[in-house]
Amino acid sequence: MAGTPGLAYWCFPGLQDESLEDNEFDLSDEAEEEMARQHVRSKAAEDKEYAAKLLQTVTDQPLSEQTFLALDQLSYLESSDVDEVLVQWLGRQKLHPLLQYRVLQTLRRRGQTGHVTFLRSGERVDIDIESVPLRQEDFPPSVQSILERVGEQTQVHDPTLFYFAQELWFQFVMAIYGTVDYRSMLVEEDDIIDIWAAALHQIVSDTLPGGHNDEEIRALYGITDHLRLRFEQAYRSMRQFTSSGLK
Repeated sequence: MAGTPGLAYWCFPGLQDESLEDNEFDLSDEAEEEMARQHVRSKAAEDKEYAAKLLQTVTDQPLSEQTFLALDQLSYLESSDVDEVLVQWLGRQKLHPLLQYRVLQTLRRRGQTGHVTFLRSGERVDIDIESVPLRQEDFPPSVQSILERVGEQTQVHDPTLFYFAQELWFQFVMAIYGTVDYRSMLVEEDDIIDIWAAALHQIVSDTLPGGHNDEEIRALYGITDHLRLRFEQAYRSMRQFTSSGLK
């Protein structure tokens, strides 16, 4: 399977490094979180339009690093208007699924509860805001097991592939969170883990020189004929994500 866009198409640092990795507002550090909260609220006290300006940056400006910085800051502001605007924006606008996920994280960090319903890549989803993972380790064990399965095959002999697999996997999981594809991963069965692990290995291998062909990868993960159709469906889902860019 060839023709998959290069890694640059799906590596979006602004969508990943500040949501699931260590960053300026790392929520694992309570002192740092409190400093960030005080900084943002101080700005809001000086400028009564500060929340509105941040919301405008998020909802009206072209997608950029400033979009994610504004979402981070909105996490710390006490304003019910912010929740309402973000929820309505999710339901009204066609947004990149990774941006949708960052909005969901912002709502959760703001203490919003309940469910929000909107379209994700043409599929209507219903998301429990309180359950939205903020960190990689917050995703269910079955989701973690898929990446671990790829690690078993690549971490020693092909660490470059495993590095990019890690980068891609959690971006993909965030992008499909709440969808039928995501729910299919929650079934803790070996066949499901193997199918998604093989698809992840294949999609990354397609972008790297000297990667295994699809037959070799299917053999590595035990993808027999009766699993092949489901493997190809998983592969197509991942390829659709990697080819979408930030459109």
